[in-house]
Amino acid sequence: MQPSSPTNDATAQSAIIWPARYLPGTTSNFTSNETVAADLSASQIWPLLADITQWQTYYPNCAHITPPASGPILQKGATFHFSTFGFPVLEAHVREAVAPERGQPGRLAWSAALEGGEDEAVDVYHAWLVEDLPGGRVRVLTQESQVGKPAAELASRRPNVMLLGHQDWLDGLVTAARGGRVVKEETNLAKTGLLAY
Repeated sequence: MQPSSPTNDATAQSAIIWPARYLPGTTSNFTSNETVAADLSASQIWPLLADITQWQTYYPNCAHITPPASGPILQKGATFHFSTFGFPVLEAHVREAVAPERGQPGRLAWSAALEGGEDEAVDVYHAWLVEDLPGGRVRVLTQESQVGKPAAELASRRPNVMLLGHQDWLDGLVTAARGGRVVKEETNLAKTGLLAY
């Protein structure tokens, strides 16, 4: 199935392009979060997402960020490091990085893996869409698919820490794009006592 792209139909929305290994519904853990915000554009959201040095300014659930050697803007083929959800520092490889332009959605995706035995190994694919919608709205979709025992354990936790954390990421993006400041103590993860950093 080909992902849709914006057309003259105001209801058409784009979809994540999944590598077969990470196809939702076939992995140990999958989460999907989305927001649609009025009076913002993809061009306002994208720089905050694509520039890894901006993440900690609006998303408190990440730490130990090391930008790619090529610079802070994530580009396909680049490698960067960060930690999130209390995992050790991950080495992430950018698989997609296409800025939004001329009615096409922005696409960003990376894969990362933690090596180890059956109890420690996890393989992750995290993808984003940023697209303008009619009426001066922007849609931001983030989905993550994970393989491995730690991922299955994460999926079974309640409250669902990944859903809450990714919603914090989306909310933070919108707040930052509007010129606001994220208050760490007011995030979903902080309010539930699940914030890792």
